[in-house]
Formats: sequence, C-alpha cells, structure tokens
Amino acid sequence: MNDIEISRITTMAKLLPENIRRVYLAFEAQALGYGGLTEISRLTGVSMTTLRAGARELKDGTVETLVQNYAAASPTRPLKERAPGAGRRRITQKFKELTEVLEKLLANATFGSPDQPLLWTTRSLRNLETALQTQGYPVSYRTIGTLLADLGYSLQLNQKNLQVGAKHVDRDAQFQFINARAQEFIEQGEPVISIDAKKKENIGNFIGKGAEYAPKGNPVAVLDHDFPLPEAGKAVPYGVFDMAANEGFVNVGISADTAEFAVESIYQWWHQMGHERYSKARKLFITCDGGGSNGSRNRLWKTALQDLANRIGMEIFVSHFPPGTSKWNKIEHRMFSQITKNWRGRPLVSMQVIVSLIAATTTRQGLKIRCQPDRNIYERGKKISDKELAKVNLSQEDFHGDWNYSTELQPGKV
Repeated sequence: MNDIEISRITTMAKLLPENIRRVYLAFEAQALGYGGLTEISRLTGVSMTTLRAGARELKDGTVETLVQNYAAASPTRPLKERAPGAGRRRITQKFKELTEVLEKLLANATFGSPDQPLLWTTRSLRNLETALQTQGYPVSYRTIGTLLADLGYSLQLNQKNLQVGAKHVDRDAQFQFINARAQEFIEQGEPVISIDAKKKENIGNFIGKGAEYAPKGNPVAVLDHDFPLPEAGKAVPYGVFDMAANEGFVNVGISADTAEFAVESIYQWWHQMGHERYSKARKLFITCDGGGSNGSRNRLWKTALQDLANRIGMEIFVSHFPPGTSKWNKIEHRMFSQITKNWRGRPLVSMQVIVSLIAATTTRQGLKIRCQPDRNIYERGKKISDKELAKVNLSQEDFHGDWNYSTELQPGKV
C-alpha cells in the first residue's frame, strides 16, 4: 500500500462507527487479496476476530441491512451502533498512565527533536510488549503499534540525505531545471530516462546481504571469504529507468564501467524497449550523476553521445545532478533499491542468476525490468583529443551549460 491508501484507511477507521468500521476494513482487506486481513489488522490495531466478523457480514447480506438502517436514521431516531455497554474498554481507559509509561520506555531510544512532527523509535514492538507486560500491563504488540501511531511514531530507515561538504549554490535551481524539463518532455510524449551504474558485484557463491526464508536450521551455505574469484569475474550492472513508463533496462557487463559501456546500455534500452514505446519521439532527455562513466567532464561520454544521437536519429538532452546529490537520481530509489531487495540473501553464483534476479524484480506500483548480459570488452582510460571533441555537435544551455547541454545530429549522419 502507498502512503495515500494507508492514510485513507486509518482515517476512515477512526471516523466510522464500529459496526460500519469492521465491514469497511474487511472490504479493504478483501481488495488487498491474500494476507489482507493480517495487513489491515497490523495497520489499524483492529483484532482479527472483528475483521473476520466484518468479512462474514460482507458475504451474508448484513451490509444491506446496515444501508437500510442508515436510510431510516434521523435526529430523533439515531442510528444504533451496538448494544449499550458492549465491547471492551480501550486499555488506555483501564490504565490511564499507559501512554506515559510507554513514552518513558522510548525516552532513551528516540531520535529527533521533540518539537518535530515525526518521531521514530529503535525499540521493536515485541520488545516493548515484553517490557510493558513485565510491569503488569496486559498489552499486545498490535495495540502498542496503534498507540505509537497515535503518538506520532513510525519505523524509519536511515537515508543518505546529508550532503558531505557545503551544498552548491545552484543546487536547488538545478533540481528545478531538471524537474521542469522532465515534465515538459513527458507532457509532449518524449522519453525521459534516468541512468546510472549499480555497484559492481563479485560473481560466485559469496554471502548475500540480507536474509530470506528457508527451512529452520538449514541456511544456504556460502564461501567463508569474500575474495574475488578471477575465473568468475565481476558483474557491472548499468541501468536505464524510464520515468513515465516505470520500466527499466539493465545491461550487465563483465568488463569496465566506461562511457562507451554506458552509452551502449542506453542504445540497447532504446533498441529493445524505447523505440517501440516512443515510436514518434524526436528527442531524448537523460538525467544522470555528475561523475563516473557518464560524468559532466567526461570527454568520451560526450563523443559517445554524439554517436548515439546519430544511431537513433534524435537530439539528446542531458542534465547532471549537482555534486553530492547522486542519491536524488530517480533510478537509485525507484529501481536499484528494488533490485537490491529482490536479491537479498541470494548468492550471485553466476551471470545467469544475476540477470534472472534483476529481470524478476517488480513492485506493487508496476515496475518492470528487462535485463541482459553484455560480454563486450570496453577499453579503460581511452583518451579523446581536442580535435575529436570539437567534432561533437554540442549546444550548452544558458543555465549551467556544464551541467545542461544537448547533442544534435551531425549533418549527413542520419
């Protein structure tokens, strides 16, 4: 579920009377499919017994009766929610000090400032449950989750959002430039892609970060060291993410991450995916980091882009993210992070395994990825002379031409 769906469900659960609430939540659980009741119970704190009752009412026609009761209700004959005195009191009514006791447990484990609207905790629900029960409070971890949500707590992961060193004076302006141009291209039906190279991976039976379910006491056996195996080599995944289509392409090389490899990866995306989706495209917009194989000062990158423009017959626009802001590149958190989740705990024993795991990566938002191996050898340290660079038909933008430029078709090369 996304944030909007979660907000809708939790808000409606608080607003609706009990008999309507359980039916509504059962309906939302039904829409989620398998495991929906468990997920809704975890999210709202409503017991599984109540949700199952709501699910039964969805099936046996009780909903129609509820609708009729609503239609018949009036100020002089209010809608009856439940029998007088029915249901258990909230645990915070029985133990009025419970919230204060819970906050004291969290006092030494909370990050952030008290005047901030969002707090987060390093204590797990199960540990908090044990601590409270030890003090005599018969509270479940599900109820604790509801109490924490009411207090403004949520689980948070570390994020690489703090830039090393002082930020560039034009950082925000560059973000605005990229966003405006991307929106312009998307509205015109022109392709907008985010590109980058993912971290190199040693191929072999090495330990995979993270964990996955396996029979108890029977973990996957891997090598007891992480030294690279020369005969197996390394995998160099280079990704292309189509922002409008939420589709990706990954070209997995075995050589070096060079500008020629980067541009070949873009061409393979265009040849295999982009050309069909954007058959009437006249131009292409690329967003990328400012360094590495697709760096803003990389001469080979610009000459290779010229070759690409000539091959696909389109003008290519490029915008680089400012120094120290590579994590804002869409491909990082829209595609690469999902690939990392999908192969967590999996030893990358072969190129076939790597390609298969990447291609199998999907999300509830509809992400699809195509992946292929690239066994070409790319030359490291290739130099481009001033004369060769001068042949590039390059046009720089008025705003930060070093970050924003386009490569036009060379006459007679189409």
